[in-house]
Amino acid sequence: MGDRIILHSDLNAFYASVECMLNPELKGKPVAVCGDEAERHGIVLAKSEEAKKCGIKTGHTNREALKLCKDLIIVHPRHGVYSQYSKLVRAIYARYTDRIEPFGIDEAWLDITCCAKTIEEGRLVAEQIRNEIKTELGLTVSIGVSFCKIFAKLGSDLKKPDAVTCISRDNFKEKIWPLAASEMIYVGRSTAKKLERYGIHTIGQLAQTPPVFLKDHFGVNGITLYNFANGNGGLQVSADGYEPESKSIGHGTTARFDLSTNEEVKILISELSQEVSKRLKSEKLAARGIQITIKDNDLANHDFRKTLNMQTQSHRTIAEESFELFKERYNWAKKIRAVTVRVINLVAEDCPEQLDLMTDTSEAEKNKKLEDCIESIRSKYGNASINYASVKTSPLFTPRQPAVLPGGKKIE
Repeated sequence: MGDRIILHSDLNAFYASVECMLNPELKGKPVAVCGDEAERHGIVLAKSEEAKKCGIKTGHTNREALKLCKDLIIVHPRHGVYSQYSKLVRAIYARYTDRIEPFGIDEAWLDITCCAKTIEEGRLVAEQIRNEIKTELGLTVSIGVSFCKIFAKLGSDLKKPDAVTCISRDNFKEKIWPLAASEMIYVGRSTAKKLERYGIHTIGQLAQTPPVFLKDHFGVNGITLYNFANGNGGLQVSADGYEPESKSIGHGTTARFDLSTNEEVKILISELSQEVSKRLKSEKLAARGIQITIKDNDLANHDFRKTLNMQTQSHRTIAEESFELFKERYNWAKKIRAVTVRVINLVAEDCPEQLDLMTDTSEAEKNKKLEDCIESIRSKYGNASINYASVKTSPLFTPRQPAVLPGGKKIE
C-alpha cells in the first residue's frame, strides 16, 4: 500500500487578510487586528505582511506595535466574520476530499489520496486549491504537501505567503531535519527546553536519538516524537465534520472595566451563558455541572463548581446557577477583571436521567420554548437583534458593526 498524500493548508495572516479584502483601502498598508484597549484585550491577534516587516509579532501589545510602526492601522476583530470565511474556505476543500481535519479557524489537514497518488499530483491539487481560494475569496494560503501530517504542517510553515511546498520521502531529511526541534508540532516550550538540555536542538538530532533514551526521559511521548521526526506514525486525517468529544464547554471575557458589584457580574454571566448554551445545543450535549472562574484585578484566579439537580442546556439555568454559585463563594476581597462560565459533566442531550418526585420540569419546558425562539431570531438576524434589556443597555458591552460577505450576506 502506497503513502497517503496529505496537505496542510494555512491561511496567511487570516484575520488581517480578511479585513484588507473587505476594505481595499487597507491593502498594501501595515495593518494589525488587535483587541480593543478600552475592553482590555489590547494585543495583536494578526498582522499584514507589511506590519510583519516592521517587526510586529502576534502577542505584542497595541502600544508595542505602534512603537515599531507609527503608521500602523489597528482594526478590531470580528470573529463572526472570520468564522464565516473559514466555512467558505472549507467548502473549497470539500470539492477535493471529505477527509478534512480543522486545526483552528485558519488551518486544516486534507487527505487527498482519493485524487492524488504521488507528491507531484498532490502539488498540482494544492496549486488548484490555492488559486481557487485567491480567486473566489481574495485570500492567500500556504500549503504543505507530504506523506504524513507532521511534515505537511512543517511544509506549510516553510514558505509564506501564498506558496506550496512539497516534503517527500526523498527530500525530508534535507528540508526538515535542519529545523529546530521546537518547530515540530507537539514539541511545546517545556519539551523543547528539556531536549536542549540533552543536546537535542534539531529535528534531525531528535530523529537520530536512540528511542530507548527518549522513552526513559520523556516516557511514551518520547517514542511518539522520535517517530514523528522520522516521518512515521501520526494520526490519520479525520473525516469532514469530525469533532473531538467535548469534556467541557466554556466562554469567558475580560470586562471593559473592573467589576465591583453583583449586578455587573450578573449581566456578564448572563451574556456568557447564552454562548455556552448555544454551543451545548449545537453539539447536542447537556450539562450536569457548572464551573465559574473569576480573575481578580491582581490577576489571581478563583475557581468554583457545583453539580446541578437536573441536566440542562438552558442559558437561563446556567446563568442563574452560575450567579448563585458566585454569590455564595466570592468574597469581594478584590474587584473583578474577567469572568468565565463553563459547563462540565457533559452527557448526550437525550441521555435519560432519574428525577425525584419533587422536581418540577414544567418550568424548564416553558423556558426551553422561549430560548429556542430567541435562538432562532439571533441565528437569523444576528446576536445583537434580541437580548435582555440589562445587557443591551450595559456599558459592559459595545455594539459591533456588521460586515458584508460574498453574496451580500451581513454578519456581525
